[in-house]
Amino acid sequence: MNFENIILEKKNAIAYVTINRPKVLNALNMATMDDLRAAFHDIKGDKEIRVVLLTGSGEKAFIAGADIGELSKNDAVMAKEYTHRGQSVLNLIENLGKPVIACLNGFTLGGGCEIAMACTMRLASDNAKLGQPEVKLGIIPGYGGSQRLPRLVGKGIANQLLLTGEMITAQEAHRIGLVNEVVPQAELIARAEAIAAKSSPTRRWPCNTRWRP
Repeated sequence: MNFENIILEKKNAIAYVTINRPKVLNALNMATMDDLRAAFHDIKGDKEIRVVLLTGSGEKAFIAGADIGELSKNDAVMAKEYTHRGQSVLNLIENLGKPVIACLNGFTLGGGCEIAMACTMRLASDNAKLGQPEVKLGIIPGYGGSQRLPRLVGKGIANQLLLTGEMITAQEAHRIGLVNEVVPQAELIARAEAIAAKSSPTRRWPCNTRWRP
């Protein structure tokens, strides 16, 4: 399958999904979300694929957040549609039935952090920065981050991150339980592949409890 904003590769029962907008730090626009939806539907139906690795192109960012240029053009009605379409993509990732390993290779902010939280597990490069800075724009996380974050790190820490919009290091994210491991950036994909290799091809992976607004 050919996509405009992502790269989908399949090898050794692993699907590699890469957000490919490095010039804008892999910022999410709706076209990218539509590409992700199509890619994950394809992966879900592919019986040869048993693990997914999701990452961002380049060395600076996994996903640095929403495409602000596109977001700023939305009125209230468009923003509601934008949010619901994004939520459906994250629900698809979360309930894929196959483990999805997020490889966080740099800035993981806003919608990028929300996508990471919808994955089965998260590995972070040692230069990664994570956060939900939406409050600085006068909005809240629209893709379920306000629900998934406290489930991962606890209500108190989640409230602090959501209400301050502060970024945290990969090391701090590991300490609070937001990421599973921190590894050197050059070893990130190899470590994810090592974890994927331990996944039995006959194992049935349970879907996470679906987030509901």
